[in-house]
Amino acid sequence: MDNRQKTIGVLTSGGDAPGMNAAVRAVVRSALYKKMRVIGIRRGYSGLLARDMVEMNLRSVCDILHRGGTVLYTARCPEFRDDAGVERGRQVCEEIGISGLVVIGGDGSFRGARDLSLKGVPCIALPGTIDNDIASSDDTIGFATAINTVVDMVDKLRDTSQSHDRCSIVEVMGRHCGDIALHAGIACGALAILVPEMPFTIDGIIEKMQRTLNTGKKHFIIIVAEGVKDSIGGDVHQLARTLEERTGVESRATVLGHVQRGGVPTARERVMASHMGYRAVELLEQGIGNRVIVSRGGEIVDLDILEALNMKRKFDEQLYRIADAISI
Repeated sequence: MDNRQKTIGVLTSGGDAPGMNAAVRAVVRSALYKKMRVIGIRRGYSGLLARDMVEMNLRSVCDILHRGGTVLYTARCPEFRDDAGVERGRQVCEEIGISGLVVIGGDGSFRGARDLSLKGVPCIALPGTIDNDIASSDDTIGFATAINTVVDMVDKLRDTSQSHDRCSIVEVMGRHCGDIALHAGIACGALAILVPEMPFTIDGIIEKMQRTLNTGKKHFIIIVAEGVKDSIGGDVHQLARTLEERTGVESRATVLGHVQRGGVPTARERVMASHMGYRAVELLEQGIGNRVIVSRGGEIVDLDILEALNMKRKFDEQLYRIADAISI
């Protein structure tokens, strides 16, 4: 096939993550280097169905490497969960002349890429999510930056906590995955890290606070993944009230929310996203689809999407035990 006639598309889907722009940039420039046309699809699969697209050139991705968010915008697309929606997506690709698609997002985006690949549109998926909840990849695009954002915010909270001898309970993102809480908690020196993967009790947290109070420390940081609300009997504000009532330590809760999705991507993240984007184009150049590009053991490799989706994520219990041991 004459590569000058090959047209590929690129989209970002699901939640935005720092580093997505670096991946988009790498896809566009790698494809143009290989004499392909590139169609940028705005707002994920919804944009594909709505034909919200623009042809991209070298200047389309100029000065986006350092920017958070995604210049292609993103959205969730319930219609793409059904076969009828995927078939419409295939028809649009056929009518526009898109011979392959790069999809940057999480597990839901991967499923859409798999379904579209099975209908004859080769798709390559890249793991873009701050939660680091893609089992097939050691790291996801956006994870490292999200950790740094949390650490920066908690370091500021620590100043006021220390000034008031206060306990700061900080909720971070991670409904089903506690990796942001774990890594940020260690980096922040949190007294306790509450994640959905590991059991804990309120009594255990209070006991640890009491032991630390006995050593002379008067202020505390507790990091809570948003997915543990059922285990703490409510939200983090209720947890703060409970801890204050039972320990006498003034306690305040802070929900960091979507600030974790923004920010300047780290240098490592930009390099990883660029490498993944280039590899995705290499595969599409060969007409290969139904693959996901992941980071495994320090290398960028590709796997079958179904194989990747069936992998079970392993929480780093050893790192969690280390965090507990050094937080006395």
